[in-house]
Amino acid sequence: MVVERLPLYARALALLQYEGQEVVSSAELGERLRVTPAQIRKDLSYFGRFGKQGRGYNVSKLLEELRLILGLDRQWRMALIGVGKLGRAILEYGGFAPQGFRIVQAFDVNPDIVGKELGALVVRDVSELEPALAAEPVDIGIVAVPAQVAQQIIDALVRCGVKAILNYAPIPVHKPPGVEVRPVDPVLQLQRMAYYLKSLAIPTK
Repeated sequence: MVVERLPLYARALALLQYEGQEVVSSAELGERLRVTPAQIRKDLSYFGRFGKQGRGYNVSKLLEELRLILGLDRQWRMALIGVGKLGRAILEYGGFAPQGFRIVQAFDVNPDIVGKELGALVVRDVSELEPALAAEPVDIGIVAVPAQVAQQIIDALVRCGVKAILNYAPIPVHKPPGVEVRPVDPVLQLQRMAYYLKSLAIPTK
């Protein structure tokens, strides 16, 4: 899917910009990303004409255009629900803010965590989730709670008008139309990798 590849293009272009490169060809970009130049040209053609044949793409200009297309030209406010080990790692991750994603509220049920200051945030009790988001809406919810309560939290986020949710709980969830829920399940990916590794094993006679 085209939209799945655009962030990869933007990331590669940002690195090229950091390295001081001004122009890049689809062949060079494809080599970096292991994508065919034809695929890159086709993907970009859905959104306009960004380069000239034989001259390549202006790195800064194309990066700016992709950031506009992806909605990365603004700040996105996020709420984190679940501030255990996983949630704290998410909260402390430094890669969100430079890309325009800011965690502005955090919630948990653990009385040892609620009320603590973590960076610029004070963790609030999850019972305050809906009134807090009604007063200060967010764009994205990050769910890092145990599986048995994840659906309950997702339902609460939906009631608050949150349309995009990143879900770390390893369960299938129910959602209404118009709400995007993206699962993040490292164990599932490891299981897929285990199958791949098993398929590489030389069968014994």
